[in-house]
Amino acid sequence: MAANGSIRSSVKVRREEEGEDEINDFRDLIQKGIRELEPSILDPRHEGTADDWIKRNSSLVRHTGKHPFNSEPPLNRLTQYGFITPVPLHFVRSRGAVPRATWNDWTVDVCGLVKWPTKFTMDQLTNEFGFREFPATIVCAGNRRKEQNTVKQTIGFNWGAAVVATSVWGGVPLRDVLNRCGIFSRKNGAVNVCFEGAEDLPGGGGCKYGTSIKVEFAMDPARDIILAYRQNGEELAADHGFPVRMIMPGFIGGKMVKWLKRIIVTTKESESYYYLMDNKVFPSHVDAELADKEAWWYKSEYVINEYNINSVITTPSHNEILPIKPCSTRSPYILRGYAYSGGGKKVMRVEVTMDGGEKWDVCMLDHPAKPNKFGKYWCWCLWSLEVEVSKLLNVKEIAVRAWDETNNTQPEKLIWNLMGLMNNCWFRVRTKICKPDTGETGIIFEHPTIPGNQLGGWMKNSASTPSMNSASTASTTYSLSQVKKHNTRQSAWIIVHGHVYDCTQFIKHHPGGADSILIHAGTDCTEVFDAIHSGKAKKMLENYRIGDVRGECESDGGGCLAEGEDGHVDGQEGEIESSVRG
Repeated sequence: MAANGSIRSSVKVRREEEGEDEINDFRDLIQKGIRELEPSILDPRHEGTADDWIKRNSSLVRHTGKHPFNSEPPLNRLTQYGFITPVPLHFVRSRGAVPRATWNDWTVDVCGLVKWPTKFTMDQLTNEFGFREFPATIVCAGNRRKEQNTVKQTIGFNWGAAVVATSVWGGVPLRDVLNRCGIFSRKNGAVNVCFEGAEDLPGGGGCKYGTSIKVEFAMDPARDIILAYRQNGEELAADHGFPVRMIMPGFIGGKMVKWLKRIIVTTKESESYYYLMDNKVFPSHVDAELADKEAWWYKSEYVINEYNINSVITTPSHNEILPIKPCSTRSPYILRGYAYSGGGKKVMRVEVTMDGGEKWDVCMLDHPAKPNKFGKYWCWCLWSLEVEVSKLLNVKEIAVRAWDETNNTQPEKLIWNLMGLMNNCWFRVRTKICKPDTGETGIIFEHPTIPGNQLGGWMKNSASTPSMNSASTASTTYSLSQVKKHNTRQSAWIIVHGHVYDCTQFIKHHPGGADSILIHAGTDCTEVFDAIHSGKAKKMLENYRIGDVRGECESDGGGCLAEGEDGHVDGQEGEIESSVRG
């Protein structure tokens, strides 16, 4: 059910014939997921937030506390229903509250360097333009970031390896909309196309989420860029941009603006705070201080457009135990996973090594999505490899890498960068022999990390975490009941690691806006504070410490000082850096 409570399945549109049989095949997978997936619910953790009206799948791993909602499915559920991801299991990346949109009231304004600026209603978009529908994989640039955070803390939260999803998207070709409005030529200044969402976000002192692409991308029919209003045969879900969003196959998710309100043809690139301060990959030596000091944020050559090649092992899952019996050692065990490459490039092969890269076994690939008429591949592939159980007995580590049609492949080792983006080193699962409770011998598999603030994974957290026990702290103690009373804008206290902090004076300087603090004022928000804040932010918190808590604290699982989005703020308190980027 869409946000306005209706499904417009009867909208009459001109549908292109290309791929119609393929779409029908995928509808069977979509219906299978709908039938088998448990219903979404109103999560009690959303109470008191601006999103308390949205039903969500209870298995999603949350990353930024109560609000805003950022999540991914458990990795072992990502491909549980096959090639197409059920919408409730699609990862969610939001920087603020989800707009309460209605179809009839929504418009998209096309303006800037066009002859005929136009404000389109949703009915105009669906009735006056052709309709394109195709499967495409969306990838967040932060996929697998937690692996980077375990080596050295980035300024992003702990995304796992399931920040990727494949859906059947349908909508209006962007180039048709721009042609209707009479887009200017490049020589007349039309160099970039900017996109802007509806949310009121705190970044940069208050702005909309925005990004841009070159006009050549926007007008290229091979790129299949659309204003999407359907996902898996239904209207968009609220979390995924209802009623309309951008879909740019082969580009990172950060380019695909949700709740689309404006398309502006410009000479300059987007000037949105979120375009300038997010989705960039800097050289490994650039830390937060250097990035600010030398203005790396404003260097457009580090902007990410297309996502890179990547592959992941989904089976065996983390902590899965494979029992070993004399009669089963010659039985097959099937390794499984996914692989993708950006820019429409086809994944040509996936290989698995069980000896550190000396020998590689070529996997079977499942490529059910056909290329578009220009030869572009917009979807992941699912891979599998059958191995004998006996072969796994002497294996210490299983690693995977993929190759695309340009013979591009993945690096062996992790390449750290400040924002923790585009991590695509070999994905490694380690093994060891164990004896389960039954007493039988088995092989236990261990993934590199577990998403979010969960503990586990063979990559033990070596990122330095500043001490929360500075010497210059007050000796005053407070009871939990005393702290709970300080839950207003006039007096906002929080608890982190048993210490009490008065954040009242910081509210107006917080890059994530006041609500990010107020929603957790009077509570223990240790868990999420640790998960989404950089070392610099943790050190700054000590400036607001007023004492300790008497007795034990129980974290509410929420978050505090959790920005609605990534952010820098210059003010009386100096520059604040948070890890809610990307």
